[in-house]
Amino acid sequence: MNLNEQVDYLMQGTEYGDETLKQKMADELRNRLHTCQKEGRALRVYCGFDPTKADLHLGHTVPMRKLRQFQELGHEVTFLIGNYTSLIGDPSDKDKLRPQLSPEEIAANAQTYAEQAFRIMEEGKTRIRYNAEWLAGLSFEDLIRLGSNFTLQQFLTRENFKLRWEKGDPVFLHETFYSLMQGYDAYMLNADVQIGGTDQLFNIMTAARKIMEFLGAQPNIAIILGILPGTDGVVKMSKSLGNHVPINTDAADMYGKIMSIPDSAMPVYYRLVTPLTPPEIKHIEDGVRTGSMHPRDAKMRLAREITAAFYGAEEAQKAEKSFVDTFQKGGIPEELQVMKVSPSNTILEILLLTNLTKSKSEARRLIEQKGVRFDGELIEDPSATPAKEGVLQAGKRHFVRIVF
Repeated sequence: MNLNEQVDYLMQGTEYGDETLKQKMADELRNRLHTCQKEGRALRVYCGFDPTKADLHLGHTVPMRKLRQFQELGHEVTFLIGNYTSLIGDPSDKDKLRPQLSPEEIAANAQTYAEQAFRIMEEGKTRIRYNAEWLAGLSFEDLIRLGSNFTLQQFLTRENFKLRWEKGDPVFLHETFYSLMQGYDAYMLNADVQIGGTDQLFNIMTAARKIMEFLGAQPNIAIILGILPGTDGVVKMSKSLGNHVPINTDAADMYGKIMSIPDSAMPVYYRLVTPLTPPEIKHIEDGVRTGSMHPRDAKMRLAREITAAFYGAEEAQKAEKSFVDTFQKGGIPEELQVMKVSPSNTILEILLLTNLTKSKSEARRLIEQKGVRFDGELIEDPSATPAKEGVLQAGKRHFVRIVF
């Protein structure tokens, strides 16, 4: 890629809410890339992740995908685990106080984050740092100096704080420290580029850049990424809303969930969670617009690209074949997991034994929702036992052949 192609690739999927600001960041990125090339060094790029939960979904991986793109172009990437900022919890996208986690909870979640991140990023090219390394040593005097760069009005005009203030809900003083801490992270990492979602616009564009300049460093470039919608194509992906695509699932489930998104959501999914370049995405979009590519084929390409990124090309191909056999041909996948069970096992027990469900309550709920079939027949009694060997189906995408 030439310099302009690199900028287009790295700015893909960015949103600033202001085209002038977006152009400013693109220009700064181009200039910094040019300078680094002349100096013979790589850009120093980072993104911070607060391990507030252990289970990630596809939306959490958007900044990881961007970090991978910087790695592909030879830049130095740091995966910053916010084991100290997690003690506060980022208030940026919340309309209420985040619960504070214990150090033990944070450490356990951080381990899971790193493991899941390396399904996208190149482990050997990724530096892992923890911001407690420098934040734990800040003095009260340091905090006063950092805080002197901001006014209370700047915080109270932020949408999430403003809503709570107007409702009479508390806005705690320690929540304002979060932006200062994140800005200090950027300074300590001597970052050229910081990546975050649109909910991080204030933390990166205002706090980090201002603190870096205050401390005598060149301000970093903000790569602000759009928020991935859930499978409904509208609302931000969230486990609590049930519109998420989990990472710790299987290829067939991931492929099927991507195929369930509306056509209108394909462009943002292509830009935020696939490895395709801007020209490749434009070719697909032009094809759909002109009719030379069917939207179904574009979505299958999308599902295949995303699934392959997590499970490999071979598993993605199997998932696609299973999807086609099941939903487009109306049949049962040819390749099925085979599990040996006892004829005395109930359907409820078999759902657990075969890992089609993770708990008895989930199994009962699925049966109540008419989501369980045996050889095509609806199962309504969880205590029923199979009269013969056959295929047990849970939900739309999970099948297992049971034998005695």
